[in-house]
Amino acid sequence: MNPATRHAGRVTGLYTRRFGPWPPDGAVVVMVHGLGLSGRYFTPLARSLAAAGRTVLVPDLPGNVRSRRAVRRTLDVDATAQALLRWHTAAAIGPCVLVANSVGCQVAAAFAAENPHLVRRMVFIGPALDATRLSPARQLLRLLADAPQEPPSLLALAAADYLITGAARFLTEFHHARQDAAGPFMARLRRIEVPTLVTRGANDRVAPRPWAERVAAELPRGRFAEVPGAAHAVHFSRPGRTARQILRFAGEGTGARPLVAE
Repeated sequence: MNPATRHAGRVTGLYTRRFGPWPPDGAVVVMVHGLGLSGRYFTPLARSLAAAGRTVLVPDLPGNVRSRRAVRRTLDVDATAQALLRWHTAAAIGPCVLVANSVGCQVAAAFAAENPHLVRRMVFIGPALDATRLSPARQLLRLLADAPQEPPSLLALAAADYLITGAARFLTEFHHARQDAAGPFMARLRRIEVPTLVTRGANDRVAPRPWAERVAAELPRGRFAEVPGAAHAVHFSRPGRTARQILRFAGEGTGARPLVAE
């Protein structure tokens, strides 16, 4: 089949998109989306990775968009990570490359800290939230300030996702994410031993460079990188460039020739 062909279905109640060859040849890339969204905005990046021969799985997290009926109450970061573990077990994909964006980085950190045997490498794209210095209002203002720098197609997609997820659930998820960011997130970073790339768009207003560099520094095997000319959703606006970063990073030190997507 075409390596970028998409397949979708449900795993433990979570709507899941699959890109690339099946069965996989090598570690599967699992993508974890941000607050109130779905995995749809990972499609450009997933297709770039699939075109390079990687298998990519992108679940909608419980309570969000096409998985909104998977749970009745809004889950906190720990419970979401546990749901991701159940999904991972049911998918039977083995140790994966975990790629997360924004608040999804907090879910990925909770998953990796508790299940290190299930993660080979990890990539944080624009990690959020920096609750140590900013009020909830300023965090939301950062998100609004970033919007004009994003492609209109992304804004339309995000708006549709937010409407489906719902304002009440979005705000509750935001509250849970701030609680996690205020303490557990930083503590978890120090426990994550797998190599982790922290990357951001150079114009990202949501995850400023000093904050992203701090996240990378807290990780025992963290590394920092940037993509010029991109904002918070660099995986959407610069999918080829982001894919090249991920493929080179995923191939380092494995004995395999790194794949490069042009």
